[in-house]
Amino acid sequence: MKSPLLSLPGAVSAEGVDEGVAGHYGDLFREQRSLAGGTGFVDLSHRGVVTVTGEDRLSWLHLLLTQHMSALPPGQATEALILSANGHIEHALYLVDDGTTVWAHVEPGTQDALVAYLESMKFFYRAEVADRTADTAVVHLPAGSIAPVPEGVAVRETPHGRDLFLPRADLAALTEDGRYGPAVGLLAYEALRVEGHRPRVGFETDHRTIPHELGWIGSAVHLQKGCYRGQETVARVQNLGKPPRRLVFLHLDGSEVHLPPRGTELRLADDGPDGRKLGFVTTSARHHELGPIALALVKRNVPVDARLVADGTAAAQETVVEP
Repeated sequence: MKSPLLSLPGAVSAEGVDEGVAGHYGDLFREQRSLAGGTGFVDLSHRGVVTVTGEDRLSWLHLLLTQHMSALPPGQATEALILSANGHIEHALYLVDDGTTVWAHVEPGTQDALVAYLESMKFFYRAEVADRTADTAVVHLPAGSIAPVPEGVAVRETPHGRDLFLPRADLAALTEDGRYGPAVGLLAYEALRVEGHRPRVGFETDHRTIPHELGWIGSAVHLQKGCYRGQETVARVQNLGKPPRRLVFLHLDGSEVHLPPRGTELRLADDGPDGRKLGFVTTSARHHELGPIALALVKRNVPVDARLVADGTAAAQETVVEP
C-alpha cells in the first residue's frame, strides 16, 4: 500500500521491501538530526500489523514465541522471534499488549505467512488472530518526542522511541497542524538503527541465522521459559558452544562515494581482493555524525581488531556480539 505521505513536498519513495513509504523528504541529514534530537515522526505504514485477542492470547503466544509472554503487563513493550525447528529466525515481532489485545508489527509483506502459522497452531486455545495491516499504520515517534498520542491508540514505548498503531485513515492528517513535527524518511530511521546495532529480519538475517549471532538473546529470546519451536538449538548454543557468526558494526572509509550494498563480501584488508571471504555487509547507511557506517555478519573467529575491506572500501569493526 502506498502511503499518502508520499505526496508531501520532496518525498522520494524508499526501495525494495520498504517501497511504499518515503525514504527521505529531500534532506537526509536534517531529517536524521531531527530524529536524533527527539522531533518529527517516521512513517512505517508499510510494515505488517497483526493482532491477537482472546482470553488465552498471552499464554498461547508464550508457547510459540521465544519471549516470556504469559505474564506480560499491559503497556509493556517487548519483542520476540519465531524460529524454525532448527532454530533459524523466521519472524521478528515487535509487541505490546493493551489489556485486551496484543498488537505486533512485523517486516513488510511477512504478515500473511505469520498469520497462517499462528492460525495453524491455535488448536483449542481461546485466541483470535487478525491481519490489521489494511486498517492500521505504524508511526514512530523518537525518544524525547513530546508529540501527543491520540486516545485509544496502542503504543509501544522503548528506549528508542514510541511506535503508534494508528488508524490508517489518520495518516494523511499527521502533518496538518505541526504537532508531530516534520516528517522524517526511512533512511534516517535506518541510519539510527544501524548506529544502535539493532538487527532487522531480512537484512541482518539469512536462511541460517540463529538468535545468538545477532545479540537477540535477552532482548527477544528469554532463556528461562518453557518449550517453543527451535528451543533446542538456542539451549545447545547457549550452554555448550558458540554461534558460527557474529554481528559487527563497521566504520566505512568516508572517501568512497558509494556505500557497499547488502551482501557485499568482507575480506581481510591485508589479503587483498582475492582473500578469503570472512562475512558480508547486511545494512549500510550514511550517518549525520559518524559518516558511512554498516552492520555486518562475520565468522566468529575473525579477530576483533582485524582490518576489513568491503569491495575496496576499508572497514574498521566494533564488536556487537562477543566472539
